[in-house]
Amino acid sequence: MHKINLTQDENLSLRVDYQLLPSDHQRLDLFFSLPDEMGISSKTLTEEQYFHHSIQNHSAYNSDKLHVPLVRSRFISQKKGEQSDYRLNLNLYSYQIRTALDIDIKQTLKIKDTKELYPQAIVLAEQTSDLLKKLRRYTPSDEKLRAYFENADNYLSWQVEQSFLKLLASAPKSSDYASERKFLFNFCKRENQYRADNQYNSQITLDDPNRITNKMRLLQRLIEYGVVFQKKTKSLNTYLNRLVKGTVTAVIMAAVMVLVLNARTNFTEVTVAFVGILGVIYGLREIFKEDITRAIWRRIQKGLPKWKIIYSHSVNKSRIATQTIWLEYIRNRDLPKQVDRLYQTRRQQNKQAAQLLHFRSDTKVNAKDFLPGYNNIQQRIYFNLTPFVRFLKKGEGRLYSLENNKISKQAVERRYQINVVLMHTNKQKRQQVQRFKITLNRSTIINIEALEVREAD
Repeated sequence: MHKINLTQDENLSLRVDYQLLPSDHQRLDLFFSLPDEMGISSKTLTEEQYFHHSIQNHSAYNSDKLHVPLVRSRFISQKKGEQSDYRLNLNLYSYQIRTALDIDIKQTLKIKDTKELYPQAIVLAEQTSDLLKKLRRYTPSDEKLRAYFENADNYLSWQVEQSFLKLLASAPKSSDYASERKFLFNFCKRENQYRADNQYNSQITLDDPNRITNKMRLLQRLIEYGVVFQKKTKSLNTYLNRLVKGTVTAVIMAAVMVLVLNARTNFTEVTVAFVGILGVIYGLREIFKEDITRAIWRRIQKGLPKWKIIYSHSVNKSRIATQTIWLEYIRNRDLPKQVDRLYQTRRQQNKQAAQLLHFRSDTKVNAKDFLPGYNNIQQRIYFNLTPFVRFLKKGEGRLYSLENNKISKQAVERRYQINVVLMHTNKQKRQQVQRFKITLNRSTIINIEALEVREAD
């Protein structure tokens, strides 16, 4: 079964990656254990707020081989195949290069040993250079097709330069690796000069960092055309929600009318007391109507899916996949047995009172086959943890110690821990269950520790 990964994306963001095959059906469950000291509950952070503001879904064609895309060079040759396919095949190839480069740069920067980092960076630069040469080997003569080529070539050249400059800025600076750094600098300079020779960008655009960045973002979206799927999100149970609100309102209004009629029979004339009683009755209706409706609705929708995302191909508009999403706060007794067992493996001091937030995603692939060279779909789900830390305490603490009758103090930051259990079920009903321990402060994720993994049929 394909391995599913939970990794850090940005400072306070998680990313879950997994692959989908043609006609596939997979289920993903994430159980967040949020300590009570974080102040997170259904009252402070509703499921709807967190889904719409902090969860993002991304789906696109994918190849198993990232360094050498399966979309071979012949697919970007206008001389072979239909010209109408040129843009799509060009985008497939360009998108794959960008994805591979992004992943490999991040992995290279994680290497702590300088002796390993720079050789790996050199290999990555050589591989990237070969891919760019393969792209530029087929420059179309047709003006319309040439515009597509120049957009992709311009963006990839700029993105490659930015990626390696970022690597050089973040990597340790050592005179022992001056030749390796010079090689990478020259690689970046060649790409910069290449864009200048082809007059891809005007001098006015180059002189304004905002303009060149925004232009490249536009070009990035252009190369995603046909590769990244369009998505449409639908809220489920909308009519059921209206029915519940209408029913509750009808029942409360009926009770209010009974009270009003009883009050009217006791008061033959309109008096101050009668008006006061009517005011109290209608006031009580407004006080309790929302609370009653909310309580009944939460009980009715418990266990029901909340949203559906439809992914479609941006070219022919055909439906590729459908994703159904659940998100709700649950109790300990609602945990699946295998998930509960993993939580019980925590040390006693870590078993603190916590709120449990359950995310579930069922994805069904409608397409029976994919574009040439792409044998699966890359599904990514991003979880922003910023709403979880907004109530945490600021500042640092102090640690005092006694050494040779002298008191010293050290600044220590406040850290918090979230336990996440990931449960992945494939089409054959095989499950992969794993617990992650996430350590974070108010500004970033400090560490993600992958713990016990269990697989079951």
